[in-house]
Amino acid sequence: MSRHLAQLNIGRLVADTDDPRVAEFMGALDRVNGLGRRMPGFVWMMEGSGEPGTGNTETKLDGDPRLVSNLTVWESAEALETFVFGTIHRQFYERRAEWFELLGERHLVMWWVEPGHRPTLDEGLGRLAHLRRHGDSDQAFGWAHLKGAGAARAERCAPVAAE
Repeated sequence: MSRHLAQLNIGRLVADTDDPRVAEFMGALDRVNGLGRRMPGFVWMMEGSGEPGTGNTETKLDGDPRLVSNLTVWESAEALETFVFGTIHRQFYERRAEWFELLGERHLVMWWVEPGHRPTLDEGLGRLAHLRRHGDSDQAFGWAHLKGAGAARAERCAPVAAE
C-alpha cells in the first residue's frame, strides 16, 4: 500500500505581514508556493484566502497574526525534499532567520497519510504536539526519522534548531 507524506511547518514572523521587514518573504509566497504545486510528487496544499501574496498567513494560530503555517501532502519524502532543498525554496529556507523568530521548539512535523486524505490544520497541530512530547515516531517525525532523506541530513536539520 502506498502512502503519502503530510507535513506541517509553522513559524512566527518577526513582524506583521504588511511590515517592510517581511516584505521580501511575503512577496515571494505566490511564486514559491506556485512552484511547489507544479513539482513532481506534489499532491495538495492547504489553501489560504486566495489573495496574492498571502499564502496561509491569514490563518491565525492561537489568535496570533504573526504565527503562520504551511500544510502540504507529497507522494514521497524524496519529492518534498527535492522541493525544499533543490529549488528556489532553498534560498528562502537559508534566509529564514531574517523573517522568522527562533521558536526554541520543534516547528516541523511530518506523518504518513493514505492517498486521498487531506489533513486539517488541527490534525497537523496535534501531530506536532505529539512530536514535541514524545520525539520522532511513526506517528509524527522530522527529517532525521526518514530513511534516505540525504539532502535534509546534509543541511544538518537538527530537530529543534533547523527544521
